[in-house]
Amino acid sequence: MPGYTVTVTVRLKQGVLDPEAETTQRALERLGFDLEDLRSADQFELDLTAEDAEAAQERAEEMTERLLANPTIHDYEVAVDPR
Repeated sequence: MPGYTVTVTVRLKQGVLDPEAETTQRALERLGFDLEDLRSADQFELDLTAEDAEAAQERAEEMTERLLANPTIHDYEVAVDPR
């Protein structure tokens, strides 16, 4: 079976408080950087084998919904690349 690297990016949904991003944005503004907005995100890279890219994506989405993200407060993106 072919190998894939799947990148999962998890971030808080719009409107959910993000204290880490707020603190970082304030610090950057104090340093003189002009920002409209800043959001924090977690990124996970999964190396796995699957029959095809679609199967790899489905497995990664299941992992994400079961452990990596809380669908109530998080949005996520999954990108699949062959190894």
